[in-house]
Amino acid sequence: MNHKGTEFLKSNRLILRKFEPEDTSMMFQNWANDELVTKFLTWPTHNDTQETSSILNHWISQYKEPETYRWCIALKENKIPIGSISVVSINPHVESLEIGYCIGKDYWNQGLTTEAVQVVVDFLFSQVAANRIEAHIDPRNESSGSVLVKSGFRYTGLRRQVAINNTGICDVITYEILKDDYFSENNRKFF
Repeated sequence: MNHKGTEFLKSNRLILRKFEPEDTSMMFQNWANDELVTKFLTWPTHNDTQETSSILNHWISQYKEPETYRWCIALKENKIPIGSISVVSINPHVESLEIGYCIGKDYWNQGLTTEAVQVVVDFLFSQVAANRIEAHIDPRNESSGSVLVKSGFRYTGLRRQVAINNTGICDVITYEILKDDYFSENNRKFF
């Protein structure tokens, strides 16, 4: 893979950029403090902006590493941060990346998460030269699965009670997309 780190990306309605310290209040307000948003995530809901600030400062310090991929999802029209998307693990032996994402509930059901996933997938295949991208979700989080299917991912299996999220011990569904699938004519309809 050709690691490039978190580069500025854009789509029709979104900009994906590095987080900045000034994003603290909007991150807290728009998604990090909301139990509905964090219900199926592995990190707890933030109690205050100090917690959000501490995490953001840690994330920002990681940007110097070329293997760090963590984007702030912001609306193009007004630059408001509405969510995040990142590579949460890398397996260099098979050139595979795992992505994770979340978006504030005020922005659900508008196709924005799908748009962000599609832009990141394109970057990871076209620029980073990943061979495979996967995502693991709680099967009860049907909306997240729908985002992946709309982005060209394929359901590849269920693992029972193998993870912990904010609901407790949970099953995990895996969705995957291969570089060969992505660059096939049928899949290019997404871009």
